[in-house]
Amino acid sequence: MLPSWLSLQLAYDVIDWACRLTALAVVPMRRRPAASAGWLLLIMFLPIPGMIAFAIIGSPRFPASRVRRFQLLAPYFTAVGRRLLAADPPQLTPFTPVFALAHHLGHFPPVSGNAVRLIDDYDGMLDQLTADIAAARRYVLILIYIFADDAAGHRVADALRAAVARGVDCRVMIDPVGSHRWRGAIGRRLTESGVSVQWSLPFHLIRGRTRRDMRNHRKLFVIDGRVGYAGSQNIVDKQFRAGVVNRELVARVEGPLVAEMEAVIRGDWFMETGILPQDDGLPLQHAGDTQAQLLPSGAAYPLEGFESLLVWQIHSAVRRVVLVTPYFIPDDGLVGAMRTAVARGVEIDVVISATVDQRLVNLAQCSYYDELLACGIRIHAYREYLLHAKNVSIDGSLAIVGSSNVDLRSFELNEEVSLLLYGGTAVDALMAIQDRYIANSVPLDLAAWRGRWVGCRFAENLARLISPLL
Repeated sequence: MLPSWLSLQLAYDVIDWACRLTALAVVPMRRRPAASAGWLLLIMFLPIPGMIAFAIIGSPRFPASRVRRFQLLAPYFTAVGRRLLAADPPQLTPFTPVFALAHHLGHFPPVSGNAVRLIDDYDGMLDQLTADIAAARRYVLILIYIFADDAAGHRVADALRAAVARGVDCRVMIDPVGSHRWRGAIGRRLTESGVSVQWSLPFHLIRGRTRRDMRNHRKLFVIDGRVGYAGSQNIVDKQFRAGVVNRELVARVEGPLVAEMEAVIRGDWFMETGILPQDDGLPLQHAGDTQAQLLPSGAAYPLEGFESLLVWQIHSAVRRVVLVTPYFIPDDGLVGAMRTAVARGVEIDVVISATVDQRLVNLAQCSYYDELLACGIRIHAYREYLLHAKNVSIDGSLAIVGSSNVDLRSFELNEEVSLLLYGGTAVDALMAIQDRYIANSVPLDLAAWRGRWVGCRFAENLARLISPLL
């Protein structure tokens, strides 16, 4: 008979190797190669802790019950889309293939007659939002990742309280992880003001949801169905992290596109409450000359919407691509598209933030710079602020403004939304903003980058190995 300590060791070894062998069979199924490699590396080195972590956060998909509920939204999204198409049948243009792909990915068609104003003044955006809430007569809908119990949050909460007092229906959906520091206080403040508050993707260990890191990262605001906002700015003080000042970009929209923004918010409300929305059929008011389209994306959608569109458009670019993101951890498909575009003579500028708020993510993204700089991609580190804006311009004709970062989290895990702008003054306005970003940035030099301390390169490469898990 074996000694007890030897029996325990044998049992441990059996479990240890069972974890490794099980991982080889289970982990690669329906995952990207990079994500599979990251998980397998973790489990090979730390079999039992790695398998526990994989069981908790290893699946980039929602449970079947949530997927079925999302499928119930299809008739509602279809009804909204048909009403928009009936009022504004699309014409054959160079953008027609983009229209079709974005419609397939996100359920919504392109619509004309919109007025779009890009706001890159943080406080000015809050001023405009509270003014629009003050003018509300029927309803205010807010879908947000961070709603803080600070000066900025109080401004918006006070505007909502005044709107409720006028008889306006105010609904706010907040991500509980993004707002965890202020959840109790801001929830009470809004509820006591008469605002309907709903928490998005709440954590349930037993029923329905076990991944705390699959979040609703959207930032959408709709007032009376006539004004909508989409972009990267949360409802929080711009300096809510000590020593870090955020700079954002938000699109304020008037026109038929607001109906698509409202459909996304009401759809997310249904996902948590079970109250199925109905298309109100109200007439669509034209307000400008911008053609635009909303592209929501998330784990319940069949494809990675923002990434699929971005990779395809970089492959299709002929002159210049400008990509602005605070978190840049591309996959092989995106890197390949960028390198191929440069080889075809396309100029590519990537604008990242010199100010860092997430050290591990920054180390991982730095590991890509050598490869990108070497093939001719220009990388600009924006100074002074944390440039939290997320936007893209392609060939001066297509612009994308939204909440999605260029990383696996935004591509596969988070609920995101992107606003596509087709030609005209709105695209010109974004390009002017991007040029200001570049003018206030420090360009990275390949020789200087390669001369950095070897310890930095080691840390970056280590972070890159686990980047698919970030």
